[in-house]
Amino acid sequence: MKIKELYKLFQAHPAISTDTRKIKPNSIFFALKGENFDGNDFASKALESGSEVAVVDKPEIAVDDRYFLVGNVLDTLQQLAHEHRKKLGLPILGITGTNGKTTTKELIAAVLSKKYNTHFTQGNFNNHIGVPLTLLEMKRETEIGVVEMGASHPGEIAALCKIVLPDYGLITNVGKAHLEGFGTFDGVKQTKAELYRSIEKKKGKIFINLDNNILDELAGPSLERVGYGISAKAFLQGGIVESNPFLKLYIRLANEELSIQTRLVGAYNFENALAAACVGKYFNIEPLDIKTAIEEYSPDNNRSQFIRKGSNQIVMDAYNANPTSMQTSIKNFLSLDSSNKILILGDMLELGSDSQSEHQRIADLLKDKKVKLAFIVGENFESTRHSSPIRSFRDTGSLIKFLKENPITKSLILIKGSRGIRLERVLDVIN
Repeated sequence: MKIKELYKLFQAHPAISTDTRKIKPNSIFFALKGENFDGNDFASKALESGSEVAVVDKPEIAVDDRYFLVGNVLDTLQQLAHEHRKKLGLPILGITGTNGKTTTKELIAAVLSKKYNTHFTQGNFNNHIGVPLTLLEMKRETEIGVVEMGASHPGEIAALCKIVLPDYGLITNVGKAHLEGFGTFDGVKQTKAELYRSIEKKKGKIFINLDNNILDELAGPSLERVGYGISAKAFLQGGIVESNPFLKLYIRLANEELSIQTRLVGAYNFENALAAACVGKYFNIEPLDIKTAIEEYSPDNNRSQFIRKGSNQIVMDAYNANPTSMQTSIKNFLSLDSSNKILILGDMLELGSDSQSEHQRIADLLKDKKVKLAFIVGENFESTRHSSPIRSFRDTGSLIKFLKENPITKSLILIKGSRGIRLERVLDVIN
């Protein structure tokens, strides 16, 4: 009953605020809790700053009818988002995966936006707070939704699916990441597959890379598939033309072969671009609009970016890293045409008991590939067995100090690591 009452308030004040520093006019403030704060303590300030209602879960805070008292603010936010999703009744595509889900989501949204009023997850706002906020931003005029869902523990995708109720699902891939939370690679696979199980219950459809045996196995026999891949059997078939450094691919649409020159660095983005084209074809986007949308998309936020600084060219991919994406990035980088390649690699975080062996595997890969020069950064990489031309640094600050004294020139550089290592700071000393 409370949610019905709150939903009426939301219809009158259709904006959500969770941060008193960014209060939206005519909004409802949700007093969420964090590790170091309690939103209840800021509810009165939110009302003073322009919110019309404050949802709180401390009775002593609710001193008048501007406060909406609930048992748990986060649960209420999620229930309100679920109610809104049901009222809207629009088709929603849920996306998850170990690597590439944000890029794939943005490419798909770019393609769908050529024809439909599309609302999609902003940035990587893909957790238990970001997902409901994404849903609550959808309007009556929204025609299709694209919701990214992330997870670092078992059951998280299933919980998000209960809120979102996706009609379509897409898992980009399954690799080794967040092993500290999942425990094993099998744990990763089963958690990602929670999206498939949700779609199965709703009798929806999945978009799937037919070349990925793991995804095919996780999908099982009963899910309706819309396939993409290099196979001629795929609903959308395509292939790589080149990737040096920018990916160029072809797709087959309407009995013709269409060439797409992307602004994405790395052959590993082929699957992401092909997925977007497949979704576009399914939703009847014109072939030339699919091509234009993918070609116009320019990555940012340290994801597969190509940067020129002085005499250097940089492949910046330091938004995140795990063993799967690290190996893929290294192999792709080493395949590029350049006589002077330098790798700057940062620790892969949240790997739990597998951390030592996975970092050693990367160090061994560098040795096997006979790289000419590599800088590895972080306590995990520093503890690996390695030797020249691989040089280790305890932290990014130490590397920056070294590079100030030993500047890099006329080189092609890969920068790859987990966000916590903050390798993007190295850009300041590359000229």
